[in-house]
Amino acid sequence: MIVRPSTTSSRRASRGCTIHSVRVLLPERRGELLTRQEDGHHLHHLVWRLGPGWRVCSSAVLGGGIGPRAWILNAQVPGGYPRMDPEHHLAGIAAAEGLTGPGAGLMTAADVTARTTAADTDVTATVTAGLGVRGWAAAPAEGVEGPPLPGTVNIVVTLPVALSDAALVNAVATATEAKVQALLDAGLDCSGTPTDAVCVAAPEPAAGHPGEPFAGPRSLWGARLARAVHSAVLESALRQS
Repeated sequence: MIVRPSTTSSRRASRGCTIHSVRVLLPERRGELLTRQEDGHHLHHLVWRLGPGWRVCSSAVLGGGIGPRAWILNAQVPGGYPRMDPEHHLAGIAAAEGLTGPGAGLMTAADVTARTTAADTDVTATVTAGLGVRGWAAAPAEGVEGPPLPGTVNIVVTLPVALSDAALVNAVATATEAKVQALLDAGLDCSGTPTDAVCVAAPEPAAGHPGEPFAGPRSLWGARLARAVHSAVLESALRQS
């Protein structure tokens, strides 16, 4: 069953919930909503303070790929983002929040305060979405060179179980499939936006245990991930359609 926790209930459910097999705590599921001033703009960002013992697989601008990550940052930036150094920009925001160690940073021009969150059996998906520019992945138009504009559909997923490397990649694919399904269910004629990004966070595998081998949509944890992502994306898409 999919649950959309309130901010208060989400905090109660996520803080102090020990994953005994790997001895880490579940992070704040929605992410911590914070604010900042930049060049006359009042902006928001979300922070997941994962701490030690976590791995992230992501397409994030900062800290993308697979590896240990102590935090995730999803930062709102102004529309028509003018900077050419998004990694440096995100690193500066992270430093200002006291985030240390390796992390993953995403950015979006969407309103971060309008995030949507859904959970399914301790798998939680948080989505920030702006769907003004959208289309199909396989499009006839040629791509453009240079850094992409700030992302629009950003998905951050946390799981309570360790995943193998292959399963982490599988989880990103499953999240993407669920996103597209949700957009179609919302009546939108698209597969996403040109700058979507995904982050999947899971505990590091214990010594001698590679983690769950599968995270496809019909696997136990992949199915939960898919339902959570679908619900969060659908809610966001319906608000904008």
